[in-house]
Amino acid sequence: MRTPPPLISVVIPTYNRAGLLRRTLDSVAAQRLPAGTLEAVVADDGSSDATREVVREFEGRLPVTYHFQPDEGYGVARARNAGAALAAAPLLLFLDTGALLGPDSVGAHLAAHGPAPHPPGPGRVALGYTYGYNPRHPYPGLAEALERRAPEEVVRLFGDDPRFRDLRHQELSEVGFDPERLNTPWMFFWTLNLSLRTADFRAVGGFDEGFRSWGGEDLELGYRLHRHGTAMALLRDGWAVESPHERDMDANSLSNQRNAALLLERHPDPVMELYWAMYSRGRFDPPLEYEYSRVLAAAARTRGDDLADQIRAACAPVLSADPARPPRIAVLGAGAAAPSELPGGADWTLLDYDSAPAAPGGRHALGLRTGLPGDSFDLVVITSRYRDLWERWGEDLLTEARRLAPEVAVPFLGTPAATAGRRSGA
Repeated sequence: MRTPPPLISVVIPTYNRAGLLRRTLDSVAAQRLPAGTLEAVVADDGSSDATREVVREFEGRLPVTYHFQPDEGYGVARARNAGAALAAAPLLLFLDTGALLGPDSVGAHLAAHGPAPHPPGPGRVALGYTYGYNPRHPYPGLAEALERRAPEEVVRLFGDDPRFRDLRHQELSEVGFDPERLNTPWMFFWTLNLSLRTADFRAVGGFDEGFRSWGGEDLELGYRLHRHGTAMALLRDGWAVESPHERDMDANSLSNQRNAALLLERHPDPVMELYWAMYSRGRFDPPLEYEYSRVLAAAARTRGDDLADQIRAACAPVLSADPARPPRIAVLGAGAAAPSELPGGADWTLLDYDSAPAAPGGRHALGLRTGLPGDSFDLVVITSRYRDLWERWGEDLLTEARRLAPEVAVPFLGTPAATAGRRSGA
């Protein structure tokens, strides 16, 4: 008789952390579940230590599959994809090496998704609550406590201490621990402990293997899943404790900043322009959710504004400058403007952060990093749709506008501000 497949596959990427891997697999093997419910898949990104031998130690205690890929530099996205490809279950639980599950955590992940077979359509991502994950400020004495005590005992001892809580706790508490109340729930898609349907993972193509250094590959997948319609929920019962271990935080931070540009390249959307403007420069406070909510609120307040007069007035000087050569004009915050509403005699490029303008080549962009070639316009007009955002993002918008054109007009600030965009005065 054929053995039925497991209900959930625990995918653990690893690299030269044999000791931590042993403890993580111990916590997987200790789950209080019927035999055959789960399997573990260890995806090794080229370890040179005793990782393979550690996996062999568990072959009699746990259904475990080992995958090895050569060390070609940071390849955690490729490792996770390879592990997921070997998984036999309809659910995937991604778990970082060093994350120690509570004895009933996998059962909680299973319950969060309901019984198989799952109905068609996108399901949910269960974000497992993870105690102790604070790389810059590890919880005092946590490493020593985990050496002597089981994870559940450590949680009983320290679980009420704010310093031991999940690093996402405070932000999520402000929305009743419901990520779906956020505009950017994917910002909490951290693969140290989360589960989702295998079908959803495969439907969006898994992790982007173009991320070859630390940071961003998990958020990028979370963003695609969010757009796919996959809901996100915090799972308090599906908890883990993250074992403190050595990290090069400065190198990781620099890598994360560089990868912000890759996220924007993959998804040239207003929210990713904000992400890039913040994370590529180490701006983390206030968080992205706050900044993006302000953008959405500004869009709602100005959606019906008539912008035609200010655009006409701002571009009149360049329209009359050389009748023989149509000027190239970009408008940031063009709203729903169409060519029929704009003066003739110009080559228009219209951008808006609410939605793409109803014009040929209309672009959905915030204007912080448009992706357009430098020096490709004679004039950039920034409309009053940015009035509420100007104090925070005005200088950044001007920087990008000046990259695109020698003249920048900001009509809602008045005539002096319109000439302030000239490169000669920048």
